Amino acid sequence: MSERIEGHGGALALAALRGHGVREMFTLSGGHVFPLYDAAHQAGFPLYDVRHEQSAVFAAEAVAKLQRRPGLAVLTAGPGVTNGISGLTSSYFNASPVLVLGGRAPQFRWGAGSLQELDHLPLVTPVTKHAETIAHAADVPRAVGVALTTALTPHRGPVFLDLPLEVAFSVADADLPAVVPIAPIEADPAEVAEAAALIAEGRRPVLVAGSDVYAGDAVEPLRAAAEALAVPVFTNGQGRGALPPEHPLAFTRSRRVALQKADVVVVVGTPLDFRLNFGDFGAATVVHVVDAPSQRAGHVQPAVAPAGDLRLILSAFAEYSGDRVDHTEWVAELRAVEDAARARDAVAMAAETDPIRPARVYGELRRVLTRNAITIGDGGDFVSYAGRYLEPAQPGTWLDPGPYGCLGTGMGYAMGARVTHPDRQVCVLMGDGAAGFSLLDVESLVRQRLPVVIVVGNNGIWGLEKHPMRAMYGYDVAADLQPELRYDQVVQALGGAGETVAKAADLGPALTRAFEAGVPYLVNVLTDPADAYPRSSNLA
Repeated sequence: MSERIEGHGGALALAALRGHGVREMFTLSGGHVFPLYDAAHQAGFPLYDVRHEQSAVFAAEAVAKLQRRPGLAVLTAGPGVTNGISGLTSSYFNASPVLVLGGRAPQFRWGAGSLQELDHLPLVTPVTKHAETIAHAADVPRAVGVALTTALTPHRGPVFLDLPLEVAFSVADADLPAVVPIAPIEADPAEVAEAAALIAEGRRPVLVAGSDVYAGDAVEPLRAAAEALAVPVFTNGQGRGALPPEHPLAFTRSRRVALQKADVVVVVGTPLDFRLNFGDFGAATVVHVVDAPSQRAGHVQPAVAPAGDLRLILSAFAEYSGDRVDHTEWVAELRAVEDAARARDAVAMAAETDPIRPARVYGELRRVLTRNAITIGDGGDFVSYAGRYLEPAQPGTWLDPGPYGCLGTGMGYAMGARVTHPDRQVCVLMGDGAAGFSLLDVESLVRQRLPVVIVVGNNGIWGLEKHPMRAMYGYDVAADLQPELRYDQVVQALGGAGETVAKAADLGPALTRAFEAGVPYLVNVLTDPADAYPRSSNLA
């Protein structure tokens, strides 16, 4: 039975939000949304504010990704909303259940030229699952409930609600709708059985698991399926850590060989996009397992594509009892390739070079990061190395921009991660190019006592552009940054701490100081601009 409540539009919205498990608000102050702040203040509801609206949306997305529940960003009208669109778009590509509540100029004088008068819906509709302008205060709880249910229904994604000024400030009474659990999507049993048989009977099967495995709470069924079918597993996005590095079926460095030799490639919970050669695996049979029919690839035709709750599909794989091929030799072959690559990487991660090679940065990080540390990638070339050298030991500990590739996620993700896990290490890996997008929001972290460690790979260039451009044209333009810029002093000026490291031997002590500091701390590592990450990356 629904509950009857009374209050202004902000109070009605907050009541509905809390019913769906929202526990914090990320925002940048704006008069159009004052009633939401009033409701939060009166209820003791945590509110975190930032210096750029993109960080508010990225912080909400980090909460949504890490906690598998809605994240909330509240943005003021006009430029507040438009500044958050990159965050909304990243959430759309990452299937993150984020709700952006936007302020809106008053509807009763629409067209007269009010401050920040802009119709947001045409801008946000292409990158949201649902977008709506609420016409009456009494309709706020219903609209919030519909939006959040839509956000959480696979395939998950962001939603947007506009609150015109008079709707936010008006008082009304309304029913608070009951929260209805999301019913799982049942996959076609015949397709599931066909997929399981293809895996079991393949001589050289490979499984690639992506972010939806974590988002769909299917990590344990994934492990059970991999072990039952004895299939080697590679991961991308938030799928990283689904199998710990020491698991005999967990692989990271042999992906190229595996995909070249595989006769069956099973992709679970991630799109067949550029990270996976657009689903082209030569002569291999392709099985694409997705969480909703809308996620079936339209540009390639897999042999079979079961669509539904990943927990149910993977559990069915684990219970497959039909004929199967012994994969022992195939797993051993990949393990030999993996071990040889690890030996080469160990040399790179210990390199005593001047200037410092990025691999050495990650060699030192591996010594100090705990198994449950939250690691955040915000960058191009420098973060590509992280995909190779860092191996998350637990699921839900890796955040990167995802397939949209939007830089500037770092400080927002760091805020959301610290709010989610106040007792864990939070480490942002940032290129010096990416630092230009969100580093000023260190001030927000300092002011709200949210300590994180930021490691900047500072090579003074846009690495992903400079080297390819020189290879293509023999020259490069618009690809240089100030060499040896003191990003640590920027953080110090904002109230945090930091230092610059130019010698490989100084990296370890600097990182130790950073994690012990208890304030936002930036380690500014001067890395070799000539050291470009090979495009044959294992990062996905």
